[in-house]
Amino acid sequence: MNDNEPRPVTIITGRVFRDKGGASEGVHIFLVAPDDDTAVRTALESLAKEGYAEAELDQIGEMDGAPDEEPHASAYQGALEGEVSIVTFEERD
Repeated sequence: MNDNEPRPVTIITGRVFRDKGGASEGVHIFLVAPDDDTAVRTALESLAKEGYAEAELDQIGEMDGAPDEEPHASAYQGALEGEVSIVTFEERD
């Protein structure tokens, strides 16, 4: 990748907790970062700013393209614009 090409959107999946030992929510975090370490560090800082006490991050990868459905499509667009976009959802058992 050269310096003129846009960086791909990174997605990080896992679980977040508002309170230590409390109930968890699923999370998808969209952002653009130069490497995985920076992406994880930035994601954790953003989660802390949003009031999450704990996070368990499971997977990290690059998106192949924009998602079709909301709220992920807006989160992807936000990441392209320089935001860290956090999508939470109720986990299924």
